Amino acid sequence: MKIIILGAGRVGQSVAESLASERNDITVIDTDAGRLRELEARFDLRGVVGSGIDPAVLAEAGAKDTDLLIACAAQDETNLVCCKVAQLLFNIPTRIARVRSSGFDAGGPLAGPEGFAVSIICPEASLTRYIAKLIEFPEAMPVREFAGGRACLVATRARAGAPMVGQTIAEVRAHTPDVAMRLVAIYRRFPEEPDRFVPCNGTTRIEPGDEVFVLAARENIPFVLAALHRREGQPARPVRRIMVSGGGDVGLRLAQQLGREPGRFHVKLIDADPARCIELASVLPSHVLVLQGEATDENLLGDESIEEMDFYLALTDDDEDNIMSSLLAKRMGARRVLALINRRSYADLMHGTQIDIALSPAQAMLGELLAFVRQGDVQAVHSLRRGVAEALEIVARGDRKSSRVVGRKVSELQLPREVHIGLIVRGLPELPGTPTEGLPEPEVIIPRSATVIESNDHVVFFLPHKRLVRDVEKLFRVSATFF
Repeated sequence: MKIIILGAGRVGQSVAESLASERNDITVIDTDAGRLRELEARFDLRGVVGSGIDPAVLAEAGAKDTDLLIACAAQDETNLVCCKVAQLLFNIPTRIARVRSSGFDAGGPLAGPEGFAVSIICPEASLTRYIAKLIEFPEAMPVREFAGGRACLVATRARAGAPMVGQTIAEVRAHTPDVAMRLVAIYRRFPEEPDRFVPCNGTTRIEPGDEVFVLAARENIPFVLAALHRREGQPARPVRRIMVSGGGDVGLRLAQQLGREPGRFHVKLIDADPARCIELASVLPSHVLVLQGEATDENLLGDESIEEMDFYLALTDDDEDNIMSSLLAKRMGARRVLALINRRSYADLMHGTQIDIALSPAQAMLGELLAFVRQGDVQAVHSLRRGVAEALEIVARGDRKSSRVVGRKVSELQLPREVHIGLIVRGLPELPGTPTEGLPEPEVIIPRSATVIESNDHVVFFLPHKRLVRDVEKLFRVSATFF
């Protein structure tokens, strides 16, 4: 696929890195020649110096035969105008604009055919949704949704004493026959080595310290997390007390979301800028406490009872501050800490340390972009393990004559050995927005070797390596006989 990326900032670099690794033809446009030279030295791509709203620059970047434009420059206006120019002058079929402003609704008239005619993504909104899921399921590391939220992929750290830990996967299946779930991957720690992927089969035993990935129906997620992470008989401890460091766009969005239900959460928001604190206090609900100070101030954290916090979230724009304040909060007694880290090298260093979750903003929204790149009827894509692995939701189309999967048993599918079919969601409407009143509730199926794939099944895969994506896409492609 031929792709133009506007903007070589943090988001643009992350997108370019991910897409270039999949043998796409990438061109990056930016006004900073130094940034482009750095990208060209690191990845197999081409840089064009100039403004993305200049038709001549777009033409030089190859817009006439480009399949996809991703506009992720710093300014919303630049991204929107670039996409409109790409539509009117070059007829680029798919255009995506990064827009920070909350006034742009992805399904509203401004983004529609009569407006800017773009698909809108907002990394800050994606990040807020991602963090909200971690608050809902505090024992999880990532939480990713499929089939409109009816199914989820979660990962958690296996703890000694939890019911499933120490058992083989076959024993887990035998003990939980009525629970719609499947263990799809284990990443195991080894001394002085990176975590290693362990293929999951019936004889694989879950060991303490393993990072276990499970696909399950949404209603089964609390049971799965408890069985892997909580000692038998230990009661659940939901998140109630939350401290947020950083009153930027992400911190504000999250505090607003958490403050919508008075009494459910006790939220404290810290920011170093006095003027910003006044602004935050004026727009947030009165039960959200805004504090002015440095999150790395041990006295401030102590005075605000950090040891009573269920979740500490470091969401400033400074990676070093986020890392240090998270480590400090953890040492002072915060039950769970999350650090927002832009630099991938820093995020890799923090994996497996006292920081429970090291979250990259670009990785949180990368799946939304990948859904446009993937071929076939792909509904959702989630980038995992810092971009190495991927979870993919794809819809089976056609019939037995036009499809390689429809009407066939799972055991008959020509899939690579490492690919796991995690689950199938059956009974979803074929077209989004179709009324569902009077229709039976969609069914979440854990496929067995004899399970037959039906047309319109939403099939969720776990792929430990992104190189396997093309094999899955090829398998689900319908032939020319299907209309």
